[in-house]
Amino acid sequence: MNQESVDIGARLDRIDRLLAQIAGELAGAATHAIFVDAGYLYAAAGRLVTGTEDRKGFELDAQGLIDALVDCASHVFPHSRLLRVYWYDGARRRIHTAEQQSIAELPDVKVRLGNLNANNQQKGVDSLIRGDLESLARHRAIGDAVLLGGDEDLVPAVEAAQDFGARVHLWGIEAPEGLRNQADPLLWEVDTQRTLDLAFLKPYAARRTVVTFDDAVVPRPTWDDVHFVGKRVAATWYSTKGPETLAALLPGPYLPGPVDQDLLIEAEALLQYSLRAQPDLRRALRDGFWEHVRTLFPTPDSAPEAGPRG
Repeated sequence: MNQESVDIGARLDRIDRLLAQIAGELAGAATHAIFVDAGYLYAAAGRLVTGTEDRKGFELDAQGLIDALVDCASHVFPHSRLLRVYWYDGARRRIHTAEQQSIAELPDVKVRLGNLNANNQQKGVDSLIRGDLESLARHRAIGDAVLLGGDEDLVPAVEAAQDFGARVHLWGIEAPEGLRNQADPLLWEVDTQRTLDLAFLKPYAARRTVVTFDDAVVPRPTWDDVHFVGKRVAATWYSTKGPETLAALLPGPYLPGPVDQDLLIEAEALLQYSLRAQPDLRRALRDGFWEHVRTLFPTPDSAPEAGPRG
């Protein structure tokens, strides 16, 4: 073998080693992201684990479930790193509820909010998912996308990501009685499918404890009593949840459904009396809440609105 052949062989060896290095670096740079349609998650998990799709009827350990999803993805994509978890939900006027705020504060989690209409239906969530999926795939930020959802409207999002070379993996939640809770066109379009069963989800969802009060023992509180409790809850939330949470509710007087529910539950616990069938007392509660909030964030037109007394 002459020297020229030796030199060529050495150069080929170096090229092979360089290609192997590049392949290794590319493999090490593989990235995935998890996209969660919270509306689907709550409805499907609630029905499977607790028998109800009503969010008010059960509690979801979102942080624990997100950790479990991340861990599951790490086993499915062992040579890939997580970019982040995208959590899509709806909220009145796109104002974070306390629960959504706590989820947004988790590491590697991005909360995106669509709107809620008068029937508590999400609006704009599918377009948010499509925008993120398409953008991340187009910029080669991810190679694999885990999509936890079931709506047929997500098909364009899947197609957009696939057009830029990303693989989309649809994860769903087991439906009771063998029924389906994911649209067939969505199942047909994705690259792979996985079902999260009852054993996976059971640790993270539980029926909400219903507290009952004996109205025969505890007398009906006065309007002033409930009004004071409303102010007290506002003061407590200012200290525990932070001023930003209360400021986000302004200008009022509307309270998002989940916030109004939290206010009611906390007030009933303090009063030891059910306000569920007491519209005048619930008005007193909200009036007291808003009166204190507006003293914390005064504006020229923030004079409290007087409510009925009884």
